[in-house]
Amino acid sequence: MAAGAFEARLLRRIAQYGPLSVAEFMTDALLHPEFGYYMKQAAIGRSGDFVTAPEVSQIFGELIGLWLAQVWMDHGAKPAVHLVELGGGRGTLMADILRAAKLLPAFGDAIVLHMVEASPLMRAAQEQALASFKPQFHDTIATVPDGPLYLVANEFFDALPIRQFQKSEDGWRERQIGAEGGALIWGLGPVVAPDWISPRFGDVPQGAIVEINAAAEAIMADIGKRIATHGGAALVVDYGDWISAGDTLQAMKGHRYADPLADIGTAG
Repeated sequence: MAAGAFEARLLRRIAQYGPLSVAEFMTDALLHPEFGYYMKQAAIGRSGDFVTAPEVSQIFGELIGLWLAQVWMDHGAKPAVHLVELGGGRGTLMADILRAAKLLPAFGDAIVLHMVEASPLMRAAQEQALASFKPQFHDTIATVPDGPLYLVANEFFDALPIRQFQKSEDGWRERQIGAEGGALIWGLGPVVAPDWISPRFGDVPQGAIVEINAAAEAIMADIGKRIATHGGAALVVDYGDWISAGDTLQAMKGHRYADPLADIGTAG
């Protein structure tokens, strides 16, 4: 359906239940089964809305593949390991990784390939690009079996839903999406005091925006626990800092920045 139908749905939801957090809005905009951007858009590449490093040069993935092979040898060259990519796009990065891995045949033979991917379009592309390695697909990392884990995530965590808080004159308030005059608008919720804000952002100026990515923290905790228990390694290529402040929320459409509240479901 058109973006207008999606906006109308969100407006009805807000009228019934109140403003949405940024995380709730992002989850719907990206992953709604009918309207969500990743459910129906070929996001990556020249014909999509943005380009990531693997689409620019195969060297990026090949270097990661060589690193993984070296780490596997350093860890005792176990005969069976789970190679996992989170949000693998069109499968380009993993195809380049596996091309390099073939230089060490024993490592290639040890790999059981897992792709964690929510988008049916991206799954189809990955299945085609990686067919010879018989990838297993997962909605979340939770269903990847236990065992030695070698994980890669390139620009995965920065696409997960975030919550935003803004420092006002009387305290911290959560940024929300509300409605006015039949349109979606930005607003602020009541004063709150999340226990993580003061130790990290107590001295930022009024008006500053800070963000928290609870989904990223939970996924990283799971990855760390798996590696601590079963061995392995993880390489995450992404953005962020423990004490950084600022509004990182943005949308892309046709390789240009777009208004996150416009063209919902058709901009990434």
